[in-house]
Amino acid sequence: MPDKSYFAYLECGFCGEKYDPDKLWNLCLKCGKPLLARYDLEAARKTLKTRDLANREPTLWRYRELLPLRDEANRLSLGEGFTPLIRPGRLEREVEHSPIFIKDEGLNPTGSFKARGLCLAVSRALELGVKSLSTPSAGNAACALSAYAALAGLEAHVYMPADVPKPFINECRVLGAQVHLVDGLITDCGKIARSDLEKYGRFDVSTLKEPYRIEGKKTMGYEIAEQLGWNLPDVIIYPTGGGTGLVGMWKAFGELEKLGWIGPGRPRLVTVQSDGCAPMVRAFHQGQEFADPWPGARTIADGLRVPAAVGDFLILRALRESRGTAVAVPDKEILEATYLLGKTTGLWPAPEGGATLAAFLHLKQSGWIRENESVVLFNTGSGAKYSRVWD
Repeated sequence: MPDKSYFAYLECGFCGEKYDPDKLWNLCLKCGKPLLARYDLEAARKTLKTRDLANREPTLWRYRELLPLRDEANRLSLGEGFTPLIRPGRLEREVEHSPIFIKDEGLNPTGSFKARGLCLAVSRALELGVKSLSTPSAGNAACALSAYAALAGLEAHVYMPADVPKPFINECRVLGAQVHLVDGLITDCGKIARSDLEKYGRFDVSTLKEPYRIEGKKTMGYEIAEQLGWNLPDVIIYPTGGGTGLVGMWKAFGELEKLGWIGPGRPRLVTVQSDGCAPMVRAFHQGQEFADPWPGARTIADGLRVPAAVGDFLILRALRESRGTAVAVPDKEILEATYLLGKTTGLWPAPEGGATLAAFLHLKQSGWIRENESVVLFNTGSGAKYSRVWD
């Protein structure tokens, strides 16, 4: 890669233990919590400037010095990242608020924001000599892993609830992955996947159980800053299952400030979940550091049907440090907001994207979002895959 990465070391996000950046790791050996990539940002600040980005490719690899890949030969790309930040005038008029922006992640390869994280995870796994990859998934992550593993020529095993919409299953099979359907939730998929990891020697790339998916997701934060002229919005509303994107963006804003590209101001971050599966919302409002598993999880938004998140403390930390909040909305309101988003923007959003609009309406009505505050809503995927929602 012509411009070197400033990747320096790995650090546990909970206990601070440091790890060799060029060895293969999952979770911290000391406390079992997620590892985070750290960079020599002081050195990067001396040489890397925002003007350097001007003529670069419109993908997440435009930020290559701040990503963990060592050798360009291992770089995998299907055109992921640098998705549009849309100003939806009709929606603004409908909800009587401006400015609103929509970050449309449905335009990523495989139709969701999961392409960002799996692009980096698989690139780095390839670089470190991994041959077989595994993840439990509610659908979109499985498709993304299947695509990047196919591009790299690596074996992929995906574990999904048996009731996920058929388009997810079909896509993974067409892309050459071994699909394992499990009766139960994503947590049940995780248990079986873990058992098979030990049995067959596969590498686990599930949410926040390796250090690099978050590095792909953090580029959403870089992009928002760049697309807004190196300014940040007042509020970001994000649909939260495993929460890697939320944690990644909060990490990105800290890195950008150390680079001198933005000031100390930060958006207030909002987690939105379905009221049928809201472990992070409950933990936030109860003042907990960790979230208890949610029993009987159910929602039409498959990406939100995550009853327990390994990065729960990182999500809750980001919400509190940003002076943000957490909102649970009923599936009925998620569906209504999804249709409202579609008919006023021309986008076909995933239900998770609709959930962010439903949360916005609650927060505006309560006065938590004030008049003229800038708000970014995340549509994390394409509605085209959610066949059972529209039937």
